[in-house]
Order: sequence, then structure tokens, then C-alpha cells
Amino acid sequence: MKLRNVLSIVTLCVVFLNCAKFVPITSDDKPAQLMNVPIGVVVALTGKHAESYGFAMQRGFEIAREEINNRGEVNLTFITMDDQSTASGAKKSVQQLVDQGVPAIVGLAISTHLKAAAPIAQENKVIAFSSVSSAAGLSGIGDFIFRTSLATNISIPSGLKAIGDKLGYKKVATIYDENDVYATNSNEVLKTALQTQGVEILTMETFQTGDTDFSQQLANIIAIKPDALFVSALSQEIAQIVAQTTDVPDSIDIIVPDLTDNEVQKAGDAAEGVIGFIGWSDMSEAPGNQNFIEKYQAKHGIPPEPWAAQSYTTLYVLANAIKIAQSTDPTLIRNALAETKDFPTILGKIGEFSFDPNGDALYDQIIWLLKMENSYSFNNPKKQ
Repeated sequence: MKLRNVLSIVTLCVVFLNCAKFVPITSDDKPAQLMNVPIGVVVALTGKHAESYGFAMQRGFEIAREEINNRGEVNLTFITMDDQSTASGAKKSVQQLVDQGVPAIVGLAISTHLKAAAPIAQENKVIAFSSVSSAAGLSGIGDFIFRTSLATNISIPSGLKAIGDKLGYKKVATIYDENDVYATNSNEVLKTALQTQGVEILTMETFQTGDTDFSQQLANIIAIKPDALFVSALSQEIAQIVAQTTDVPDSIDIIVPDLTDNEVQKAGDAAEGVIGFIGWSDMSEAPGNQNFIEKYQAKHGIPPEPWAAQSYTTLYVLANAIKIAQSTDPTLIRNALAETKDFPTILGKIGEFSFDPNGDALYDQIIWLLKMENSYSFNNPKKQ
């Protein structure tokens, strides 16, 4: 499918807290002795989340590890666990990694899974660093929990402001997965942000994880004639919902936070006219972004997914903290992570990455508001 319209580019400026600015992992300062550090990786390699999230995350982690190890500052080894796309699998994986004595665990894509598994890491004082989950508040589980995605309470309001300025909607509907932590939180943040803008919410339709038929909810929405419909769900349900919107009139804009090429391709022609916004783009001017894209495409033959870019960033931020701590002690690494400020990454407009006091990411977010039609390619919006 090809891009019809780039509606807007908005930069969300974040005021960072006072903390020490760290040198990048690429510094010429080499440690006296190379540290060998085992890192736990929890990703979906089987089940419904493997294709949408797990494989991309694993590819991003692997490229980062290869680059970091080649620089000779730290040597990272992976102990990879398949969470099997379930919360119970995530809990089991984290417990096994804790038992093996890793200082840090990365991955944990799904907010529902992080909510279930993070307390295990926190109780054992092992770092749990999620590269994808974004439901607001989860880093507050404890001081060993960190995240790379901007939380929904940061990313969604900024996206809504840009969309609202362009579309001018006055009355809307939402549909969300009432069993999923991210989807319910996304819908709640949408509700608050829309009401703050003076937008009327006509209905909030629900479904449950694993549902495949959304015809009744969509019929209910069509009947009340909103100006826009907001969808809060994970990848599989997003694709299925969008695929079933062929009867939704053009007068109703369909808007999906965190929409990626994966869902667009699966939804097919029904994705025409759908609007999405997401924080990472191949058009970002952040240092190293184009190099990452070229390396990813050369190795895997496909453009990088946002979740690969975020996982790549996660490992670099963690490796920098290990370098600063000069230790494999999880508490010392945690302390270094917490002080991360303006660390250069491939995320955001200029790449400067920091943490707030709860361990949530802060950076200047690029929001691409895209409208899709026919052969749209999300990962290369320069192509017409």
C-alpha cells in the first residue's frame, strides 16, 4: 500500500530531570578488564505475539549485541526464553532467569505480561527492562523496572493533539480489549485526553482477547455516526478489526495508536484511509538511525519494525549502564540506569534518551500521522 497523506509531524518536548549525563557506549574510554555479562531475554518465539512482536524484538536485540560486543567494552551473552505469548509463560521465564542469576532481563513486550512478571524481578532485585510495553504506571511496580516505549499517558495525548488539529472531530467512539492491560489503559488515556479537548465520547465498545468477530460492535458504532473511531488493541486484534471496517462510512475516521506495517498488511484493502501514529520512524534524524536501518535491511531483507528499533535501543541503554557501573551487580546497574540522561539513541527526533523517576522513558517523540491507501508502506513513508 502506498502513503496518501502525511498529515503532520509533531515533536513532543520533554523536560528532563537533573541527573548526570552519561557518555555513550561508543566512548574511547575502555575498561581495564572486559566484563562478561549474561542478559536474560524474554520474547515470544511461539504463539500469537511471535510474528507481531517477538521476532522483531529478537532481531533488534541481536544486532545491538553484535555491535556492542565488537566494541570491546563489555561482552554480553543472551539467555533467551520463549514466553509462548502468555502471561504465565512470561512469569515462568522471568523466574527461571532470576534463578540462573542474571542481573538484567530485557524484552517482555506485552503490558499484561510485564504486569504479571515484573513483581518477580522486583522482589529478587533483578532489572526488568521492557522494550515495548507502554501501559501507563507499570514502571511504578518497583525501582528495578524500566521501559523504552513512551508510556501511553505521554504518547497518546500528543498524538491526539496533532490529529485533533487536523481532523477537528467533535464526537467519537472507541473500541478496546477489556482483558488486555495495554488496551484498557490506552482507552482510559484516550478518554481522559478526549474529554480534556472537549470531545464527546458517544460509546466505548469492548471485546475480549482472542475475539475474531467485531461486526456487532462496528454496527453499533456506525449507527450513532461518530466523527472518528479509536481502536485500542494488540496487533492481532488491530488487524482483524481494521479488516472488518469495510462497511464503516468514509465520514468516520479510523484512528489506531501504535499502528505498524504488520497490521496494515494483514488488514489489506480495508486499511485504506486508516490513520495511525507511532513514535519511531525511518525518517528520524537521530544519530545512528540510518545506519541501523541499513544494517537491519542487509541482514534480514526487510525494513526494521518499530519494536526492533526499540529493542536495539534498550540493549544500548542497558550496556551503557553496565559500563558506568563497572559491575554485574544488578543494584549498581540499576542505579546507573536510573541516572541515565540524554543518552544518544535512535529514538525520537534527536535521539536523546532519559528516564523519569519511575523508570519510564523520556525523549522527544516524532509522531507521524499517516493516512493509508492501496499499496502503503509504513516503514518507508518517503515512497509515494
